[in-house]
Amino acid sequence: MIRPEDAPSTHAIQANERGAALVLLPLTATILFYSSPTTFQQHSLFQFFPQACAYAAFIAWSTINGRTAQRLGLTSQLIPQGLRWGIPTGLALGLINILVILYLVTHWGGDYRCLADTPHARIPRLIMVPWFILFIATMVELNFRGFILGRLLALRLPVPIALAMSALLFAFDPFLVATFQHLHWIAIWDGLVWGVLWVMLRNLYTTIAAHAVEVIVLYSVIRAILA
Repeated sequence: MIRPEDAPSTHAIQANERGAALVLLPLTATILFYSSPTTFQQHSLFQFFPQACAYAAFIAWSTINGRTAQRLGLTSQLIPQGLRWGIPTGLALGLINILVILYLVTHWGGDYRCLADTPHARIPRLIMVPWFILFIATMVELNFRGFILGRLLALRLPVPIALAMSALLFAFDPFLVATFQHLHWIAIWDGLVWGVLWVMLRNLYTTIAAHAVEVIVLYSVIRAILA
């Protein structure tokens, strides 16, 4: 059984890596996006620009270093621990965010019915749950926790700063903001919780499971209400 206290062994691998500064590419791309004219920001392809830069940087970093699974926390022996921590975390966050969306957002004058117009709502349920949600969760966690947060820590940024930066990059990802509109703020505390889990356990299965379970809960409840 792998325990949380065993996770720091990944620090030795991280300390010897090269190319951690590639994380500055998606950071710069996000700044450039929000600095560009509004007409550019409205184009769907341009909204994917920071993520495209992140995945390109991720591929380059993986090529330079190797041992990607160990560096990200994706070795097979971490799966049981990832499910054990990730599933309950995802359930808890899902229930909390349902209450936030249905009660607090409505009380503050927001409207969650904008979720009915998202691309996710147009995908058939049998495809969305669980397959597409699991795919999205995996890709997003590879990017924002595995690559971005991990590389910020490899640059020896203090943990609170690295956590905050990765959570803000996640919450203000242009495509996420365009899709979820005023509800994108929820992603800040999601990103912080998932980031803390990754820092504590160095196990990306944990954050993938937590992300996927939370979205499944939110998607199922909100879609049933909007039906």
